[in-house]
Amino acid sequence: MRSTPAIVSMVARSTRRPGLAFAVTAVAVLTLASCGTQKSGAAGSPSKPADAVGAQHTEAAAGSEQQAAFAAMLDEMAKSCPTGARSGPPVPPEAPEAPEGEPLSSGDPATDALVTPIAPTAGPEVELNARDWCASHRHEERIAQGLWELKDPTPAKVRKILNDLGYLDERIHDLKQSGATTRFFIDLRSKGGRLCVDGSAAGEETVVEKCVAPETGPFTPPERKH
Repeated sequence: MRSTPAIVSMVARSTRRPGLAFAVTAVAVLTLASCGTQKSGAAGSPSKPADAVGAQHTEAAAGSEQQAAFAAMLDEMAKSCPTGARSGPPVPPEAPEAPEGEPLSSGDPATDALVTPIAPTAGPEVELNARDWCASHRHEERIAQGLWELKDPTPAKVRKILNDLGYLDERIHDLKQSGATTRFFIDLRSKGGRLCVDGSAAGEETVVEKCVAPETGPFTPPERKH
């Protein structure tokens, strides 16, 4: 009968071993599961999954394509335009010479002003280079044509048309509606130029005019004349 405690002690020790083995096995399974989870997200990170990283790459690629298309459109608008650095439009023709024996002036200042061309001293004619001056007419025409048939020129509709023409959102500024008219500026600076356009979308009364942007730095809308 004295051997009974020893037997009980041996049984007690043997019954603890399966529990210990089970605990060790559970820890190993959890460790392997954790490793598998980390590997499955290797393309991203715990805070930035792979699908989010892929979406960012896709957006960056789309942005690069849009920038390239915009630059190509600007080059197309300036195709065959002068490339010199001279500012302003072509030099206006000289005043016609009076026939021999007749006075050069009619004596009426108003009439003389209509006949004699006056060179501008400020504005796009002076501040834009020859390339931008040439390209500005093409931008004005295509933008105006795109907006003429717009019956209800809301900012959203005007933006869509400008986007369809290839003008990027980041280049469209001060797009605001006032009554039945939506006004905007477009920054068209490229290759050291200062070109921008000032637009007023109002159906058949749409007006698009060239303007001058700052030479460097962020785009600042110029003061409107009207």
